[in-house]
Amino acid sequence: MKLVILDRDGVINKESDAFIKTPEEWIPLPGSLEAIADLNRAGFTVVVASNQSGVGRGLLSLEMLERIHARMRVALKQVGGHLDGIFFCPHTPKDHCDCRKPKPGLFTQIADRYRVSLKGVPAVGDSLRDIEAARAVGARPMLVRSGRGASALKKLPDRQGLEVYADLAAAARQLISELKQAAS
Repeated sequence: MKLVILDRDGVINKESDAFIKTPEEWIPLPGSLEAIADLNRAGFTVVVASNQSGVGRGLLSLEMLERIHARMRVALKQVGGHLDGIFFCPHTPKDHCDCRKPKPGLFTQIADRYRVSLKGVPAVGDSLRDIEAARAVGARPMLVRSGRGASALKKLPDRQGLEVYADLAAAARQLISELKQAAS
């Protein structure tokens, strides 16, 4: 299985300091949906791993989060793409759960669901916590400058082994190129 893990806010859709609380606030970043469709066509299993503390903060319900995800799935379908899974942490930092990135709980859930090791699995994010969660399970961290990625890059203490791309489309092109090279 060729698996890729994506963060949601700042990677697939626009980031918001006020949280994405309604389907109307969910706005895809240019080229992100097409990038997911390209990954699908190349044979990748594409999943999302996202902190969604707005639920725990009472800013949106689980039902509203599902409506946001439904909008994302419909938008993806319109460009020929899909997500194989959406994993999210609804907790706040004060909950001290294991699933909130930078802890690796969401990644562990993905590994368990698909019965795979995450060693070397591409994990695309726009924050330090995305990179830390990926590193904790031996995944391949890929930082995009979209969302909060540009500011995260400036704060990153250890860039060793970190790939940096302009956005999800650029990261997807790299992964697809590597796949084609390995096949030839």
